[in-house]
Amino acid sequence: MDMEQILYKVGIVPVIKMDKVEHAVPLARALMNGGLPAAEITFRSQAAAGSIEAIAREVPGMFVCAGTVLTPETAQEAVRAGSKAIISPGLNLETVRWCNKHTIPVIPGTATPSEVEAAMREGLKMVKLFPAEVVGGVGMLKALSGPYADMKFMPTGGVKPGNAKDYLTLKNVVCCGGTWIVPMDLLEAEKFDEIEKLAREAADLRDSVR
Repeated sequence: MDMEQILYKVGIVPVIKMDKVEHAVPLARALMNGGLPAAEITFRSQAAAGSIEAIAREVPGMFVCAGTVLTPETAQEAVRAGSKAIISPGLNLETVRWCNKHTIPVIPGTATPSEVEAAMREGLKMVKLFPAEVVGGVGMLKALSGPYADMKFMPTGGVKPGNAKDYLTLKNVVCCGGTWIVPMDLLEAEKFDEIEKLAREAADLRDSVR
């Protein structure tokens, strides 16, 4: 399966800030057991690359992605660590072109029709809508589906259990990014069983509409 097919099956991708590399493997296993075999590890901490590397090595069934990738250099670091896709909050053309040159799947952030068109000119078929709720959410995605019928989206930012279904029922949404599945307090307390429960609830929500 290609990236889009994998992420469609996952439906809801946990977006995670890792502070300790030693949490990465038990976290990945908890998410897998809960029915969410994908994760976006954000480059917002020093533990990002090490966490990606540990997951890629110890939990190979996990589709681990790097998030908050702002430069080609960070993209390269993430790929070396084992990231299977690059995700960014904005449309950095240098990063997109580096990924395209090295055949690395990339999902840049967009918030306007002009940015969607810029992504299309780079040959991309899928982008992030970020911050989704702030820039119009479900209504924005419905509006974009007309002129950009072939573009697929990963809305992230403000997606929660209460509105995730509304996003997942849209034909142009592949998956959503969600931060609620791995709360920092549970991760720091190493309560992986509770995280697994949250992942299972998210997977059940996904299965109720797909």
